[in-house]
Amino acid sequence: MNIQFKKGALELCVLALLNKQDRYGYELVQKISGQIAISEGSVYPLLRRLKKEEYFTTYLQESKEGPSRKYYQLTEKGRNYLYVLTDEWQQFSNGVNHILKEGD
Repeated sequence: MNIQFKKGALELCVLALLNKQDRYGYELVQKISGQIAISEGSVYPLLRRLKKEEYFTTYLQESKEGPSRKYYQLTEKGRNYLYVLTDEWQQFSNGVNHILKEGD
């Protein structure tokens, strides 16, 4: 898959997954990579940037399987940003799909 497609969609995917429940980094990677071929290394820089922009907060939680895990929790600012991105994505994908149909 084209790397530019992935870059644009990855931010939206992370925010959408956090909208339903708090998740830890590796869990996000697993969920996304189950649908889109991504590398683990592409998600963590994005998580750092989105946290810096205050779209979510983090907290540590004990794990039965090893060290504590850092969970990501969407903030209200992040939820609002998700709604904006979702609307933009819908408009964009509808436009692309329309053009693709015209090209058939």
